Formats: sequence, C-alpha cells, structure tokens
Amino acid sequence: MNPFVYNAAQGRVVFGHGTIEQTGAEMERLGLNRALVLTTPQQAADGKRLADMLGVKAAGTYATATMHTPLEITEEAMQLAQSLKIDCTIALGGGSTTGLGKAIAYRTDLPQIVIPTTYAGSEMTDILGETKQGLKTTVRDPRILPEVVIYDVDLTLGLPVSLSATSGMNAIAHAVEAVYAKDKNPVISLMSVEGIRALAKALPVIVKSPQDKEARSDALYGAWLCGVALGAISMSLHHKLCHVFGGSFDLPHAETHTVILPHATAFNEGAVPDLLAPVAQALGAKKAGQGLFDLAKSLGAPTRLADIGMKADGLDKAAEIATQAPYWNPRPFTREDIRNVMQSAFDGSRPQ
Repeated sequence: MNPFVYNAAQGRVVFGHGTIEQTGAEMERLGLNRALVLTTPQQAADGKRLADMLGVKAAGTYATATMHTPLEITEEAMQLAQSLKIDCTIALGGGSTTGLGKAIAYRTDLPQIVIPTTYAGSEMTDILGETKQGLKTTVRDPRILPEVVIYDVDLTLGLPVSLSATSGMNAIAHAVEAVYAKDKNPVISLMSVEGIRALAKALPVIVKSPQDKEARSDALYGAWLCGVALGAISMSLHHKLCHVFGGSFDLPHAETHTVILPHATAFNEGAVPDLLAPVAQALGAKKAGQGLFDLAKSLGAPTRLADIGMKADGLDKAAEIATQAPYWNPRPFTREDIRNVMQSAFDGSRPQ
C-alpha cells in the first residue's frame, strides 16, 4: 500500500423517501429558527411549499439562484439575508441553488441545509465556484461545506430524463477525476468506482422508466458517493476545462461536463491506464474514455460542444484561458494538447 492522506469531511446526511419532511427537525437539531429558502426561478413554487411546511421557521424565500453562481446574484441574496436576520439557508434544487447557499455561507458562516433535486453532488463538497466578469474561479473553505444534506429520492422522480442524464454524467465526472488526483487515496477510489457503477447502472433505466424508484434511489446514492469523492480530492484537467467553458462562455454546467468528460479522460488514460482501469470496468468498457462517451450517447445526452452553444471561433480563446492558471494533471499538457482535446469535444468524435 502506498502512503496516502485521507481527510474526512464532516457533515450529516439524511437519505430516503419523503425525507424533506424532516427539514424542520434538522433545523431544531441545529438550534435554528429563521431559514432563507433558496431556489432557481424554475423551482420557486417548490421553495414556497417548503417554506409553508416550515411555517414560522421560514423567514423568507429567494428564487433567483443562477448557473455558475454570478457574483451579482450572491450580493442580492446577501442583502435579503441581512434584512431578514436569518440564521441559516436551505437550498432546494440542483448545483446552481447549492452554489448560492455556499456563497452565502462562505461570506457569513451561516449554517446550510441542502436538499438536492438533481445528481450534481456538489452538496458534499467544500468547493465554491463563482463567476465574476466572465471568469469562473473556485475556492475551498470549511465554511462552504453544508452542515446537513437531505436526500429525498421522491424529489428526483420528476427530474426530466435529459437533465437526469447530464446531471448523472456530471456526478460521474467528479469520481473519475478522484481516481487519478494528486491527493488520491484508496478509500476515495473505492467510493468513486462504486459511485460510477451505481450511476452507470441506474441512468439507462431512468431514461426508459423515469418513475423507477429503485433506479432513482441508486442514482442518488451514486451521486452522493461521487460528491464525497470530489470533496476529498483536488481537481484536474477535466474540471478546469469545464470551468473555462462555463465561466467564460456561459455554457450549461451539466451538459459541458457530459461532453468534455470522455475526451479529458481519454487524454489522461494514456498516462494512468492502471488508475482508470476500474472506471472502465465499472462502465463495462475496455477503455474509460470510450465507455464514458458510449454511456452519454446511449442516454441521449449531448456529445458535441457545438450542440450546447459553443462557437468554433471561441476554441482558441478557451485554450488560452485554460493554460493561464492550469490545475495539476497526471499527464503534462501544452496549449496545443488542450486545443486538440477541445476540438475533439467540439466535433463529438468518439475518443481513440
């Protein structure tokens, strides 16, 4: 066994069916009384229902959470939080809403309860990605990690098939990078492969039968494991590229992860085939990069940057941004290497 360091993130997880009803009890356990319920505009009605359920424990709602956590949205939510004199936030939704709750906690150290409705997995990390003036940056801090995460399988039953697929691929991306991270360890590698296996098994079932509760439960379980993995390791090339496309070109978050993942994985597979072999096995494939591409395609998920809003004339700029402050990666790369990976993702060709 090689030497390693394992840091366990502290946080409480409540997993099951109908667990959203335990939100008030979780507030009481933490001694909290005035929550600001956060959602996106699309889930505003869900946020209001949760606030009504909490009664006097809900100080108000804010339904303007936005993809990539723009600074101006955070500042607006902060003003409301201060005026309401809240003592916690409750984020109900996907990665956009979770990100806003994290941004508030980072600035105030207020406790967070997160109720995910997608497979983003970011609720299990101390990582905050924010966008300011077209650039997305990330920061890690203990204040960012939510105190409680409530996984309610029932809340995912209505998740559209298309978003289920891309959200699940987004979660898988967290685990793939964890197996070859510079601070990898055997505990997280085991959790990563299990998370990938669970999602790779569940997502095809969900595409065919969106109301399948067993598959939905397995997918949420896999997303949890993948989120834990991301929270325990450092990110590499895949996440860097996604942050560039999201922050600087405003591409949709989960779809970008879905498209980039097979190509970034294939690029690294030549350098660390032994580390990615368990990923390939979990996917039922010979090669991890190809297996990820085939999975995304079988789910009807996007496989081309060109199909999710990226313009060909922006690839050179994207490659330049990606190499200005690169993340550590198991395979060294040049700007030309990055440009080639981006071109493959733009064209949607199966990794070779």
